[in-house]
Amino acid sequence: MPIYMQSRSPPKHFRRHGRRNCLIGIVVLIVVAAAITVPLLLTKRSRSRESDTDPDLGTTDRAILGHNGSELTLGDGTSMIYVNPFGGSWAYDPTDPFAPGGQAQEWSKRVGENWVWGEDVARGVNLGGWLVTEPFIVPALYEKWLTNSNNITVSDEWTLILAMGDEAESEFEKHYSTFITEADFAEIAAAGLNWVRIPVPFWAIETRGDEPFLAGACWNYFLKGINWARKYGLRIFLDLHSLPGSQNGWNHSGKFGSVNFMHGTMGIANAQRTLTYLKIITQFISQEQYRDVVPMLGIVNEILFGTVGPVPTQSFYHAAYQAIREVTGLGAGKGPYIVIHDGFQGPLHWEGFLAGSDRVAIDQHPYLAFMDDHSPPEIMARKPCELWATGTNRSQSAFGVTLAGEFSSAINNCGHWLNGFNPEPAGYDCAFWNAWETYDQRTIDILKQVSLAHMDALTNYFFWTWKIDNSTVLGTSSSPMWNYKLGLERGWIPKDPREAVGHCASVLESSQPFDGRFPTTATGGAGAGMLDPTQAVLHAFPPNVMEPSLSDSQIGFLPAYTPTGSMKTLPVPTFTEAPDIDAGNGWTNSEDSQLAYVEIAGCGYPNNWDAVNAPVPTSRCI
Repeated sequence: MPIYMQSRSPPKHFRRHGRRNCLIGIVVLIVVAAAITVPLLLTKRSRSRESDTDPDLGTTDRAILGHNGSELTLGDGTSMIYVNPFGGSWAYDPTDPFAPGGQAQEWSKRVGENWVWGEDVARGVNLGGWLVTEPFIVPALYEKWLTNSNNITVSDEWTLILAMGDEAESEFEKHYSTFITEADFAEIAAAGLNWVRIPVPFWAIETRGDEPFLAGACWNYFLKGINWARKYGLRIFLDLHSLPGSQNGWNHSGKFGSVNFMHGTMGIANAQRTLTYLKIITQFISQEQYRDVVPMLGIVNEILFGTVGPVPTQSFYHAAYQAIREVTGLGAGKGPYIVIHDGFQGPLHWEGFLAGSDRVAIDQHPYLAFMDDHSPPEIMARKPCELWATGTNRSQSAFGVTLAGEFSSAINNCGHWLNGFNPEPAGYDCAFWNAWETYDQRTIDILKQVSLAHMDALTNYFFWTWKIDNSTVLGTSSSPMWNYKLGLERGWIPKDPREAVGHCASVLESSQPFDGRFPTTATGGAGAGMLDPTQAVLHAFPPNVMEPSLSDSQIGFLPAYTPTGSMKTLPVPTFTEAPDIDAGNGWTNSEDSQLAYVEIAGCGYPNNWDAVNAPVPTSRCI
């Protein structure tokens, strides 16, 4: 996702078969003939169900399975004709909600089957702007409150909630329930995709002090997302997107401003608090009811590596790895893959890091948009292959599972509020690039080449982002090259993402293709968890180096929390038609007795969101 400063981009040197009646058959033919790429017909229909048969799921007198052309009822009472041109199927029995789920496409594993990295390919999108809002993705949500009775200057979710005042809860409830719905999950599968990356903020669990975020409000919608993903055969990469104190100072971290995570006077305390939240999330998604749907956990999104520094970043990554594996145990099937962000250094920078660790994946966010490159579009279309194909393939062989958690089709950073609330960049014809309705076929074809190049070079990927809402100011959607759904409709996103396979071979003479063999530990095989002993020394937590330029003695006196608090548990869903179903209790490992990091009673702490240069205590508070 974009945005650094008031923008998400990194600095320049980083940049960043079911039954068919006659009517359904006619509808499907019309859809195919017209090449409609938003593949769902939403109508008000009866709640009748059909029976169906599948070798994996058996036969029932109630429809728990539907293929292309089947009718199903959505949770909001509407119904739709399920149109999936790739042999996918939905599957859901309300009396047995944890039964094997849907199959996004005939070539993708049904939810409940074992996903095998190196054999199975993750083709995904982000659900950006849903549970963590960003102005350029949901501009109307922000535009309504730019002028407000509380005289708040709105720049991020923190200030947006302050501007909303007493209306915040109802405004966000409306947003959560309408921006992403069940239909989106069905459409994503019908677009040939099989994963979603869902950004989740720490305040899905709790808030502390004067943090204005709506504590727990978005979690219910993440639970809905789990159910919808299971139904339509999608897997979820849960990304902890917003951390206490902010990991990068960009608006998607919750508050625009300074970096107070592993940086500055409250850096260690904010990291300790985050370790508690990672344990709580891991305990939930490792429960047998949810682990087949949520098999990946990102521990921090886009840490500002250049500000935080390599030693503090790696120290936290090691601590988070240990905290998560204390919950899950070691080896294949024991909890989620742990995803670390490359800090915009490129995945090759991380070769050898945590050598021998159990199922750690690396996440890169390669964005052409923020490279400040003014090359002609046809030249830009080659660059994903030239810049990232070889490095990605090498990283998979040397490090392990290598993902592109974010990328887009954008070749520049034009777009309404794409750079935060700053003006659009100079040097580009942004009026042309924003006016997607007027793109000629040549422009569409070039942008499609950009999309195909990214998809092939990055192999396992998550486009940023699925959809962008309309602006009330513009009367339409902006940032078109970041909008997968729009690109699918207009033609610069391929109707079948498999079209990208082999694209870079037509661009490059050689890209050192990955042979599908990861280091054994990278996928939970032999030796997984047998860390090189030097790693514990090199990456001890807390670290022995902290920025900005703290001395050894100062680091020893930095404010810290104590692991003596009660651990919260995340609530589980309830099922109306299966009230006695075992939905878990939010906690998979009862033997993990680690307590929550909380403030030490009687100790004074500076503002944990604005303490970069706060005085360091001269003695330890215990």
